[in-house]
Amino acid sequence: MSTAELAQVERALERLLSTGTSLPGRLPLEDHHELWSSFRRASGGGKRFRPALLLSTHQALDGHRPAAAVQVAAAIELLHTAFVVQDDVIDGDQLRRGAPSLPGEFAARARTQGAPAAGARRYGAAAGILAGDLGMLGAVRAIARCEAPAPVIDALLDLVETTIHGTVAGELADVRLQLDLDPPAPMREVLAVAELKTALYSFQLPLHAAALLADAEEPVLRALDEIGVLFGIGFQLFDDLLGVFGDERRTGKSTLGDLREGKRTAMLAHAATTEAWPQLHPLIGRPDLDEIGATDARALLTRCGSRAWTEELARWHLEGANTAAARHGLPSALRQEIRTASDEVLRTAQHALLPSPAVQPRTEQPA
Repeated sequence: MSTAELAQVERALERLLSTGTSLPGRLPLEDHHELWSSFRRASGGGKRFRPALLLSTHQALDGHRPAAAVQVAAAIELLHTAFVVQDDVIDGDQLRRGAPSLPGEFAARARTQGAPAAGARRYGAAAGILAGDLGMLGAVRAIARCEAPAPVIDALLDLVETTIHGTVAGELADVRLQLDLDPPAPMREVLAVAELKTALYSFQLPLHAAALLADAEEPVLRALDEIGVLFGIGFQLFDDLLGVFGDERRTGKSTLGDLREGKRTAMLAHAATTEAWPQLHPLIGRPDLDEIGATDARALLTRCGSRAWTEELARWHLEGANTAAARHGLPSALRQEIRTASDEVLRTAQHALLPSPAVQPRTEQPA
């Protein structure tokens, strides 16, 4: 995405965010103003790779609806912000990109005003849920009003509805898998969740939407769906690695959260098949896990090969997306865009991953 195109997306996103401030004066606006202002802040600072993927795909397919593509790209970024805010509620994350998350911001504000901790957390969670609802509404409204023929808009709305249903199912399944760690969820189920909660809206949605706007034929749509799954799972696998082995200064995300939650990842599913599991199991899913225990967990995940295995699987999925693009005979410009995007995901992950820990885990684990 060029600088000019990025500026177009930012302007379109700002227009969408501005519509939320135009409510009738008879409504009690203070709570809404605080909520929507926080949501606007939450939408800032992202890499905008979903809009970039949509616009580059639309252009590579010789699409002739640039205004509609920009509008839909901005809507998908709005949808992404909505999912992120609600995901912070689900995961209990108080930080996002190195700053307070929307739920964290509202909870901190309530505590400053004297609310008890439990009440403040409930207030923050309510703000995150409600802000996400507003963001999803705005995204659907923007797509319904894009400058495209009615049949294309209908297809886009069907796509978004299916995407939201699938992503919600993936999020719920992700939480369900955390209810019982022993035995861990099988690998096939973990990867299925990654497809639903990440690949579907972050990769399949922008690719498929771009193709619809470009009036692409059904074989191209099917090929892009396959590529989106491979791309998205590879992205999620790297994200799981960064959640444990990432440089917090670069990711803006704690490397304790996933371990404390006992987040069901492919890395843990692999570790459960190794001799390290009896030592690793007591460390996973401990809300009180400290940095010493996390260091032990990282050393075990490295020593048993789960870190390297996950990184290799992530690379395999990213390369599989490029292989699929060639196998389906997609236009060379589109194949190049997919290659560029996958290389960027790989480069970003490598830049943010810390070196493998040299320390050996303790032989005795905390009770």
